[in-house]
Amino acid sequence: MSDRYLIAGLGNPGRKYKNTRHNAGFMVVDKLAQEFNGSFKKSRFACEQSEIKIACKAVILAKPLTYMNNSGLAVFELMQYYKIDPSQLLLVYDDADLPLGRLRMRAQGSAGGHKGVSSVIRHLKTQEFPRLRVGIGSEFGKEEMVNFVLSSFSKKERQELNAIILSAVDAVKGFVVDGLDKTMNWVNSV
Repeated sequence: MSDRYLIAGLGNPGRKYKNTRHNAGFMVVDKLAQEFNGSFKKSRFACEQSEIKIACKAVILAKPLTYMNNSGLAVFELMQYYKIDPSQLLLVYDDADLPLGRLRMRAQGSAGGHKGVSSVIRHLKTQEFPRLRVGIGSEFGKEEMVNFVLSSFSKKERQELNAIILSAVDAVKGFVVDGLDKTMNWVNSV
């Protein structure tokens, strides 16, 4: 088992998707890279990758370039290459079932209908890995889900989004430094 952590933010690559709700995971790892002076480079593992240190611990930040529905490929390849245990993976992604501005952290569980998470579960062959869900709101009908998650945040929503991204960055740092249980208790009590 490696002593590295993998923080994989889910989203879709390209300018067209940059500021969409579905890219909340990318936004969190981008902010982490910015805070720790990391820079993303295209990797051989179908992702953009950055390596940073949080409290002297090696952390790989990843943004899969395979589009949301096949995110698991990059996550799986990174974990295999670096010998990262699923307990040292933190998957960060958008959740339309949570109100905008809310975070939830879980140790394991189903995909809950999220196709990116389904892909990770399928590739890793386990549901037992930590995840951080970033609430993006849910102002849509079931048939409008795709259009909603691929829409951009309004100007008013962006203010709330910026605050939740900073909280998500704190949650990631807590996961690496203090461990899952302590961080999960903090995140889920807010």
